Amino acid sequence: MKSIISLDELSPRETAQTVQLAIDIRENPDCYRDKLRGKSLLLLFQKTSTRTRVAFELGMKKLGGSCVVLDWNSSNFALSPIEYEAGFVNRTFDCIMARLVRSEDLRILEKSVDIPLINGCDDLYHPSQALADLMTIYEAGGGYDSTLCYVGVQNNVANSLFYGCEKTGVKLIFVTPLRDSIPDDLNARMEHSAVLERCDDLEEAADRCGFIYTDTWINMEHFHDKEYEEEKRKRTEIMHPYQINRSLIEGRDLYVMHDMPVHPGYEIDEYAIGCEKSLIFKQAENRLYTAQALLLSLLG
Repeated sequence: MKSIISLDELSPRETAQTVQLAIDIRENPDCYRDKLRGKSLLLLFQKTSTRTRVAFELGMKKLGGSCVVLDWNSSNFALSPIEYEAGFVNRTFDCIMARLVRSEDLRILEKSVDIPLINGCDDLYHPSQALADLMTIYEAGGGYDSTLCYVGVQNNVANSLFYGCEKTGVKLIFVTPLRDSIPDDLNARMEHSAVLERCDDLEEAADRCGFIYTDTWINMEHFHDKEYEEEKRKRTEIMHPYQINRSLIEGRDLYVMHDMPVHPGYEIDEYAIGCEKSLIFKQAENRLYTAQALLLSLLG
């Protein structure tokens, strides 16, 4: 059994199969109602969550399994070395989905268990989000022969999207004036990738893509942090010309994507959120089906 940390753990075939399984789960839910009966999932949260928690908690229950939700900061994970708490949950559960602040802590957790571990988001990767994005692109575009423009800060979502596009052949354009943490090996791989192109001109990139995708400019744990206000101001000033808005979308045949939560007036405007070709809420819905497909692939 493997862990899913970045999405690179899945082969191209496994990635495509997971998306197809997610589609089948949505279309035929009764066929999967008891597939994980008797299996248990730990949901471990150090970061706030809406879609990830709903997707995995509801998804596990709809497959007949059970789950326990544990807040890192109100549990003994916050008090004891990770490997010791992990030794207990390793003997208790069949799978862990962990949403942590630091990739380093997730890697310690991974090394301390021999059950599957799913990265529900850390500072480097967000693989379950990227799977839902691939499902959304596949259905809206009629396959993977599409071009996706990711515009904003290169972050954990962008890093996992890169792996997803590599696996499926979706062409990817990065318009990323700012970059958050990127592992050295990933950065080198991106520079030599056949699917990724970097572009500084948003208008040019928008002319060449069928899907345009953005994400928050400020990490969720800092968005309302008073001590982060100056950095937030600087980022907003740099990134504002790269907002996805009415003037960019009107007159172009573009699907609009965003992994949520959205921040109207920052990375996206109200028009883009609600326009006819917005896929934002479809993406969010697809988190449920791809979470179920991932759980079934690891445990079924």
